[in-house]
Amino acid sequence: MPNAQTAVAVQMPEPPDADGFPALSSWEVSAPLRFDADWQGKNADHERETEVRLLWTSEWLHLRFRARFRELTVFSDSEPNGRRDQLWDRDVAEVFLQPDPTHLRRYKEFEVSPNGFWIDLDIAPGEKHDLKSGLRRRVTLNKAAKIWVAELALPMKCLIARFDPRATWKVNFYRVEGATEPRFYSAWQATRTPAPNFHVPEAFGELLFAPSQK
Repeated sequence: MPNAQTAVAVQMPEPPDADGFPALSSWEVSAPLRFDADWQGKNADHERETEVRLLWTSEWLHLRFRARFRELTVFSDSEPNGRRDQLWDRDVAEVFLQPDPTHLRRYKEFEVSPNGFWIDLDIAPGEKHDLKSGLRRRVTLNKAAKIWVAELALPMKCLIARFDPRATWKVNFYRVEGATEPRFYSAWQATRTPAPNFHVPEAFGELLFAPSQK
C-alpha cells in the first residue's frame, strides 16, 4: 500500500500529445508527491516546494516536476543537444532510479534545469558514466508566478532490460536552488547526512506501478 515512503507511477490512460508527452488530463490521474524540506528533513520552505507526478507505458517512464522557486541560477551554455556536465552546480530537479534494488549501490541519475538543460548518469560503486539514455524533456518557466515545470520522458530500455509493472523499484527526488553556498538542497526522502549528499541509496523510497485509472 502507498505511504509516505512510496511513489506511484500510474499507467498513462490516453495517447501522448503531438510532442510525445502525456496530455494534461493524463497527469491528473497521478497523485502528486510534494516536498519542501532540506536533505536532513529540516528547514521547510514552501516557496521552494517541489511537486512530482509519474506516469508509465511499457516503453516510457514519464515524470513531471513542478518547482516553486525564490531565485533562478542556470548555466548559459550546453552541448548542442542540451546536455550539460556538472549541471548540479546550478538549479536542478533530480530523480535517482533503482530498477533493481538487489544492487544497492547501482542506480540511474537524471537531472533537468529550469532552462531545459539535462544530464543522465549511470552510477555504480566507484563509477559514474554517461547513460546515453535518449531521454526527452520539455520545460516551461513562469517567472511571474515563480514556477518552472519540467517533463521528462525516460525510455524504459535505458532503465531495465525487461519492464515488469509488478516489480517494485527504489527512487528518490531532489531539488537544488541557489547561486552560492549555502544553497537549498531538498529531498523527498531525507538523506540525513551531515553535509548535503543525495547519493544515499539506503534512503530511497519505493516506486510502485499502478494500472490505468481510466
